[in-house]
Amino acid sequence: MKELLRNARWLTALWSVLAAALVISCAVLFAGDPPLQTNLMLLLPPTERNPVAERAVSALADAAGNRAVFLIGHREPAKAKDAARRFAAGLRAGGLDRVQLEVGPIDPRRIVDFYAPYRFMLLSERDRAALARGPGELENRLRQKLYSPIRAGLTAAPSFDPFGLLDAWLGELPLGNIRLEPEDGLLVARGANATYVLVSAALDGSAYDNTTQEKALAGVTAAEAAMRRDAPDIELLRTGTVFFAQAARASAAREMDMIGVGSLTGVIILMLWAFRSPRPLLLGLLSVGIGISAAILFTVLVFGELFLLTLVFGASLLGEAIDYSIQYFSARLGAGANWEARAGLKRILPGLSVALATSVLGYASLLLVPFPALRQIGFFALAGLTVAYISVVLLLPAMLRKASQRDVEAAVATPRRMLAWWRLHMTRRACLALMAALLLFSIPGLLRLSGDDDIRLLINRPPALVEQAERIRALTGVGNSSQFFLVEGQTPQQVLENEQRLSQRLRALVARDGLNNFQAITSFVPSAAQQHENRVLWERAVFGDPAQLRALLAREGLRDEVIAALLADFQRGEGKPLTPDAWMESPLSTPYRHLWLGQTAQGFASVVVPNGARDIGVLDEAARDLSGVILVDKARSVSRLFRDLRKWGGLWLFGAAILVFLVLRVRYGWRDGAAMLAPTLLAMGVSLGLFGYLGVSITLFNLMGLMLVLGVGVNYAIFLREGGESEAATLLGVLLSAATTLLSFGLLALSSMPALHNFGLSLLIGIGIAVLLAPMVLSFRRDPVCAD
Repeated sequence: MKELLRNARWLTALWSVLAAALVISCAVLFAGDPPLQTNLMLLLPPTERNPVAERAVSALADAAGNRAVFLIGHREPAKAKDAARRFAAGLRAGGLDRVQLEVGPIDPRRIVDFYAPYRFMLLSERDRAALARGPGELENRLRQKLYSPIRAGLTAAPSFDPFGLLDAWLGELPLGNIRLEPEDGLLVARGANATYVLVSAALDGSAYDNTTQEKALAGVTAAEAAMRRDAPDIELLRTGTVFFAQAARASAAREMDMIGVGSLTGVIILMLWAFRSPRPLLLGLLSVGIGISAAILFTVLVFGELFLLTLVFGASLLGEAIDYSIQYFSARLGAGANWEARAGLKRILPGLSVALATSVLGYASLLLVPFPALRQIGFFALAGLTVAYISVVLLLPAMLRKASQRDVEAAVATPRRMLAWWRLHMTRRACLALMAALLLFSIPGLLRLSGDDDIRLLINRPPALVEQAERIRALTGVGNSSQFFLVEGQTPQQVLENEQRLSQRLRALVARDGLNNFQAITSFVPSAAQQHENRVLWERAVFGDPAQLRALLAREGLRDEVIAALLADFQRGEGKPLTPDAWMESPLSTPYRHLWLGQTAQGFASVVVPNGARDIGVLDEAARDLSGVILVDKARSVSRLFRDLRKWGGLWLFGAAILVFLVLRVRYGWRDGAAMLAPTLLAMGVSLGLFGYLGVSITLFNLMGLMLVLGVGVNYAIFLREGGESEAATLLGVLLSAATTLLSFGLLALSSMPALHNFGLSLLIGIGIAVLLAPMVLSFRRDPVCAD
């Protein structure tokens, strides 16, 4: 440290250049398109042990992420359709090129023609059972096919499928799970009192990209305005990731402005009140500005992007980062006319260094949590505080050489009276009695504590958008399940075989009304083993006696050439099963391609998506003891991780307290170190007790907040312990530091995001109590206390 001070001028010049480069680089970064990340999925940790499951989570999110869906409704169908056409035209005029409104005529022949070459390997479940009993039903099936006056749905020609077995297979395809019907070239859904027309738009970029969001929202706003000019009573429902992402970005921007402006305003007022000069204020903001600029820049360099959650938190870091400057200004104020910049820094530098070390321990604990967002917040704070500390050490002595012009006695009058009161009333015995009373007060509250591990702590979804999304889901029948089954195997056929065993259980659930429906690739492509079994059934029950088959078909009027073609087709189809690759290449697979993950590092995999499960327990039961099948529920996995981390949180806090004590012991010894740590530990205990009395459920984020209370709260005891001959001025600095920190972190308690709210609430209560109890260190101090 002495070497650092001897080379102060050279280091100050070098740091000035580096600091300017950091601030300019940060300004350039935000002048363009800053890499802000609004994707909520990326806030979550990789909770699944299987990396393929994480890939599946991303694939399903991407499948629906970059589309915006609208329903245009009116009680009169004609008005709804006209309004939908105007709205779609408005979207296209607004720059959204891939807008889908009209649907071409649906040609069932395309589906029939695709499956026709494989028809002798395809059988419905009912027909498999029937053919296994023998050919007894074939004559009735033939007559039904030939003489039925109406054949609805997907049907093949009688000459091609005389027994209707392909028709039955096609009839089981899950194409009718949605409630949309083609009408006048549009897709229409029927509500209780209105008709709704579907309009969708594919985004050109990511729904989380700011430019894409602005373009999409501008287009939607203009299209809605144009539509309502002619039909003001039209109902417009919307859903899509882009709307939720934009709402999250806007909410974060509002909160960042609120917290940033609130913190800055409070700091300005407090600094001007305390020091009666704009110079300390400007220099304090300079050190903070350099620190936050460095934090933003380093975070983007390391992580490649900046979560909005981190940016909102960064706005609150201002109150803590300015603490180092405040202690320097307080030392200057206390020295009066005897101020000498380098000597003043040398006197407070040990305390600042210990305070930085304890804060670093608190924030470093966030780096151990397996949440990308919390790790980024921890890194952001470490970088910001460290750079702010270095700026104070290297820049302020060169920029604040002159003594303070404020009357020292007037400035410290109130802190001196507070110290006098404390010395008179708060002896060691009184402090011990206060500590015992606070502990007794806290214990009943601690016993009432309960936990909350809901994933919605990380998500703040606007109720209006949620309500619209639910209505669209109810009207269209298109689900958005957060659970899915991951099916794996060493080969594609093994995947299909494993999936078929799962599908059998899911069909039983649907029959018992425990599930609405499910999407599975085996609904479209049976495994090769089942296709072979189906062909064997065809061969035994239908083609086993060619002469009898010819006679049966001839009796019902089929020509000889038709019968010959049927027999030849059966022979040609031998050994050529339908494969997932063939199905994936067909346009028919387009809406379902996300179900097939294909080759992975562990083999091959597919996804089965259940819709409308009444109870998550039935899905667990469906996957039980099935080889290669696991149920993936990202929300439940994250909530379980929340629970596990919360339960271990007490041990984390205990371990961190031990580390902080060891840091304090190095400089102050074990007795004074324990006395300096005690106020912060009491503050944490009282905070938890208050949460119990108030019925506030404890979350992981409350515990993370208390971890920072441990790192930040002990700083006040450190500063007071290092006050020396300027105790009153030091107390002024401590009160000022606490006020700015409470103001900044306290504003987080007003956040609409539950995670930040809980985080801020813990900091607000914990730091508030810690600063009130910090003067205890003076009562337990072993060496004599010097007055001003």
